[in-house]
Amino acid sequence: MTALMRSLPLFIGLRYTRAKRRNHFISFISLISMLGVTLGVWALITVLSVMNGFERELRDRILGVASHVTVTGANGGLADWRQLDSVLLDRQQVLGRAPYIFAQGMLTKRREVAGALIRGVLPDEEVRVSEIARNMVDGQLQLLRTGEFGIVIGSALARQLGLSLGSKVTLVAPRGNVTPAGLLPRLKRFTVVGIFSIGMYEYDAGLALIHLADAARLYRSGDHVTGVRLKINDVYRAPLVRRDLERALGPGYLVSDWTRQHVNFFRALKIEKRVMFIILFLIVAVAAFNIVATLVMVVTDKQSDIAILRTLGLSPRGVMGVFMVQGILIGAVGTILGGLTGVLTSLNIETLVPFFENLFSVKFFPADVYVISDFPAEMHWGDVGRITAASLLMSTVATLYPAWRASRTQPAEALRYE
Repeated sequence: MTALMRSLPLFIGLRYTRAKRRNHFISFISLISMLGVTLGVWALITVLSVMNGFERELRDRILGVASHVTVTGANGGLADWRQLDSVLLDRQQVLGRAPYIFAQGMLTKRREVAGALIRGVLPDEEVRVSEIARNMVDGQLQLLRTGEFGIVIGSALARQLGLSLGSKVTLVAPRGNVTPAGLLPRLKRFTVVGIFSIGMYEYDAGLALIHLADAARLYRSGDHVTGVRLKINDVYRAPLVRRDLERALGPGYLVSDWTRQHVNFFRALKIEKRVMFIILFLIVAVAAFNIVATLVMVVTDKQSDIAILRTLGLSPRGVMGVFMVQGILIGAVGTILGGLTGVLTSLNIETLVPFFENLFSVKFFPADVYVISDFPAEMHWGDVGRITAASLLMSTVATLYPAWRASRTQPAEALRYE
């Protein structure tokens, strides 16, 4: 008998859920509540997966061009970078190192002019610390040779200037020569020997690589380089490697890492993801309020049933269980549907977005406006678990007040006018 009384609230609650209600408006509100939970969970999983994908793509593309760790001199340059090899290459985490000269310049071809960041590199060393050589769409990075004044540029920059493999382009250095006629800019004609495409507009439209010796000659840096770039085996251990190198190299050197150079950018991404979660979770909150409204109306509609159940011996806790089952069922079904839809959308979003772009002839993320022009997604099962758990919890909490109100029903009062 005790077991029967314990299972009775579950049985009656499921019975109320399956039965056709006399009030169709209540059924409509229940459906809206369920769809609201579904939509909220779906949107949360999809949006967080897309933001995870954006963060991963941005990190990979930035670190494919930028350095994991950078070593420079305290005065802004290094006179003999090779003497650091005994310290840098002795670390197990360091996979490669490459010297570089960093400068600004202006590229011109006929009437077309574009500013660019100029990086002087050693091609054989650069392939060990960056992904540029693996993202060449034309030519090769190894075609940069001393004294031949070759240049490798980004694909967007090449389109802007109308350049192709073998084209001639003039590089204007910002520091000029002092002559009796005044200050004249230093000019040098380069030949395009390679075009790369990282897929990040900032680099594809604003970066050019030349040989380290050619950069030293054009910018008159002599034997000095700007610094040494390092690639490590685990990008998340960059701060530990930086601190280790600071202790080993001493105060005469400055050591930086990607977490310092881009800290505000990635911190902004995390804050944006957190705020987006809160905003989209309000959809689930609105659906939960609808569950409250639905159950309040159901309680009002079932006053006589509640009174009869109380008269037959069902406890107030049992009455609460009857109506909590209905609310939890609405939330559970909505959460499951939303979770399944969100997971399927996240796993196939890289296919769905191009389909809708072609269907409606619109580009959601133009390459010249946004940093990344495609639509990456990276679903984390931890995010799915947290979202579904939070949705189920909110749906359960939403049932408490209507169920408590039902348990306070007095049989005599409810049956007085029946």
